[in-house]
Amino acid sequence: MAEQATERTTIGATPDLVYETALDIERYPEWAQDIKEATVVERDDAGRPLRVRFRAAAMGHSARYVLAYDHSDAPHRLAWILEQGDIVRKLDGEYQFEPAPNGGTEVTYHLEAELAVPLPGFIKRRAESKIMTTALEELRHRCEDASVR
Repeated sequence: MAEQATERTTIGATPDLVYETALDIERYPEWAQDIKEATVVERDDAGRPLRVRFRAAAMGHSARYVLAYDHSDAPHRLAWILEQGDIVRKLDGEYQFEPAPNGGTEVTYHLEAELAVPLPGFIKRRAESKIMTTALEELRHRCEDASVR
């Protein structure tokens, strides 16, 4: 059964900058600690990634998976679903970007994940929390550093 989690944060950068940073998937290995490779396999007519092949660090192993992206609600939302993966059965999620009341961007990150190997619930929840917290923190640092330049 897939586990679901949602986290929110405020990033001190414009919604456009946050969206563009999240959309620049090929550069994730530069700033997203667990992403070792991100290769765009297919793009849409606007040049946005449609299918991306990833290699990521996962619990002492290397996970490989392909995500299919949905741009139907851009630039307010960036969503994806798992097309194939070696140690995950489900890795579907989305970022939502909204202007924050006091400036910056409210980012909501929702993730549904299911591993192919059974693990105790507390280990899955800990890993899930680490993935989400790390992703949001790294996105925040990347965007806030970019908005200073």
